[in-house]
Amino acid sequence: MTHPTDTYELTVTREFIAQHFLTVPDPGPEGEVNSHHFTVELRFAGPELGEYGYLVDIDAVERILDDLEARYRDTLLNDLPEFEGLNPSIEHFARLFGDRVAAALEDPTPRRLTVRIWEDDVSWASHTRRLDTDGHDE
Repeated sequence: MTHPTDTYELTVTREFIAQHFLTVPDPGPEGEVNSHHFTVELRFAGPELGEYGYLVDIDAVERILDDLEARYRDTLLNDLPEFEGLNPSIEHFARLFGDRVAAALEDPTPRRLTVRIWEDDVSWASHTRRLDTDGHDE
């Protein structure tokens, strides 16, 4: 039995290199194409475990990450359709990455997903969404 405030969390990470350039006024050196060694953390949370004692199946998450790594690895983010009209900031990247994870996830147990993307050793951005409704932010 769980307590109403109980929460399980599970995090899976993946690293890859991708390129972007910022499209804002006066972007400085980030206005030129540059590479980042991104680390993506997917943090799932929910109040209960599924039938087999998992919050989410790690193998299923790894398969989703395999597909997303293949999409973004060694790619210029600016050229991808999901970034059309957007400055390819890590904030936008975290939300867009989460859109694809949420669409691919078949496990109904986790209730929340936080995508944290590190673009270097000191800078990261995150986006959190509910998974038990229509996927809008909390």
